[in-house]
Amino acid sequence: MGLELFDLTGKTALITGGTHGLGMAIATALAEAGATLVINGHTPARLEKAKEEYAAKGIMVHTYLFDVTKEEQVIKNLALIEKEVAPIDILVNNAAIIKRTPMLEMEVEDFREVLTVDLVGPFIMAKHVVKGMISRNSGGKIINMCSMMSEVSRNTVSAYAAAKGGLKMLTKEMADEWARYNIQANAIGPGYFATEQTAPIRIGGHPFNDFIIKRTPARRWGKPEELAGAAIFLASKASDFVNGHVLYVDGGILATLGSHAGEE
Repeated sequence: MGLELFDLTGKTALITGGTHGLGMAIATALAEAGATLVINGHTPARLEKAKEEYAAKGIMVHTYLFDVTKEEQVIKNLALIEKEVAPIDILVNNAAIIKRTPMLEMEVEDFREVLTVDLVGPFIMAKHVVKGMISRNSGGKIINMCSMMSEVSRNTVSAYAAAKGGLKMLTKEMADEWARYNIQANAIGPGYFATEQTAPIRIGGHPFNDFIIKRTPARRWGKPEELAGAAIFLASKASDFVNGHVLYVDGGILATLGSHAGEE
C-alpha cells in the first residue's frame, strides 16, 4: 500500500458552497485526486462563474442550485445527483456564513440565521447523504468545516463561534452513531487563509494583518491549496480508522499563546 491510499478515483464528492474560497480549494484537491466533483450554491450567477473557473483548471464539475437549510430542496437535489451523476461517497459540509456584530447589538434573527446555515445545514446534508450510504452499504466520508472558533472565540463572532463549536460536537456524534456503517465523520479547522474574502483585512496596512502574522507561529497567512492534504486524507482510505477528529490547519495558532512582545 502507498499512494493508492489517497486515490479517490471512482468516488463522487459533494462540496457545499464549493463555488469560491476554501470550498473551491478543497473541491479542486478532491477532483485532482480522482473524485467526480459535485458542488452546490444558492445563486445561479455564482454557480456559473464557478463552473468556468473549474473548467479553466481542466476540471469538470456538476453544479446544483439549492439551499442546504431547506430539507425538501436537499432531498430533491440529492436524488437528482444520484440519478444524473452518481451516489455521494464524500460529503464536505463547507457552506457557511458569518456576521460580525457585538452581542449586545446583534438581532436574534441574525444569530439564528448563522446557526441555521452553519450548524443545521450540515446536519440536514449529512442526515440525508448518510441515509443513502447506509442503504447502499457503501460506507463513506463526512467532512465538516469547523474553525478555530470551534475552540476559541473572538469578539463580534458569537453566533459563528457557537455554530462552529456545535459543529465540532456534531461531528463527534456523527462518528459515534455512524461508525458501525463504515462511515467516518471528521472535520477540518482552518486557521486564517489568504482568500478573496480576507483580502480587505490583509492589504493596505490593515492592523489585523499584522496581528495574524505575529500571532501565527508560521508568520504568514495560509494558502488555500494548503488545505489539500487534510481534505484528501480525510476523504480517502488513508483515514478509515480516523473518526470524530478535528484536524486544525492553522499554522500553529492553537498550539501557543503567542510570542513574547517584540520576539521574532
